[in-house]
Amino acid sequence: MAGTLYLCATPIGNLGDITDRVLSTLKEVDMIAAEDTRNSIKLLNHFEIKTPMTSYHEHNKVEKAQQIVSWLLEGKNVALITDAGTPAISDPGEVLVDKCLKAGIPVTSLPGCCACITALTLSGLSTRRFCFEGFLPADKKEKKYVLSELTRETRTMILYEAPHHLKRTLGELYETLGQRRITLCRELTKRFETIFPTTLEDAIIYYEKNEPKGEFVLVLEGMSRERIEQEEHAQWEKLTIEEHMQIYEGQGAGRKEAMKKVAADRGISKREVYQALL
Repeated sequence: MAGTLYLCATPIGNLGDITDRVLSTLKEVDMIAAEDTRNSIKLLNHFEIKTPMTSYHEHNKVEKAQQIVSWLLEGKNVALITDAGTPAISDPGEVLVDKCLKAGIPVTSLPGCCACITALTLSGLSTRRFCFEGFLPADKKEKKYVLSELTRETRTMILYEAPHHLKRTLGELYETLGQRRITLCRELTKRFETIFPTTLEDAIIYYEKNEPKGEFVLVLEGMSRERIEQEEHAQWEKLTIEEHMQIYEGQGAGRKEAMKKVAADRGISKREVYQALL
């Protein structure tokens, strides 16, 4: 019988946040796959865990995943841990999970710390609907595409950023999305935890004078539906009603259907559209 892959959440700062279930699992499995063994050995030594470790990270995620799958198929149990937080979230663990599921290997997740959720709950922004973007792409063309997608995102957005890229990212967000509320979270669960609710513009001004330190989680306000409607109305008002009609008629809509759509777009009655056309 195949072994089981255990996704074990580890502390994002405060060691007291690790769960008893994770500790017992790390002691009982045959192998621990760690993103950075040099970092994880400190955690294991602190809790006196002697289980062997192997390295599993972004640069060996494909070939090493296959090796780990072979161990699991032999019946060995493996725990996957990341440097901090929950494996497979902005992490190469997603590749290993995919390969295990395709091979019919049992996978289970041991819940615990996750920086994006911790930051969201501290942000003061809406938590009812949110999306996780993680790190923006390094490729300029791909990043531009992602940012353009976020411009009309109505949900609260969560991003990760390193300190040496923070100023650039804040500038790109402001240039693309305009003024938004943002909460910058750093050193989460640690002694010098900082929660900084502000706006994109004020954050840019602040970090021009103060050098960013530590890993950041950015929680960004989504665009309100009211603002989307205002922008749409402003767009349509640049056209005459006849030009507006031609757009829908060009898409194959009949005269009456086009009048109905134009009225809805502009927030007026169909009668007003009819009279304008006359």
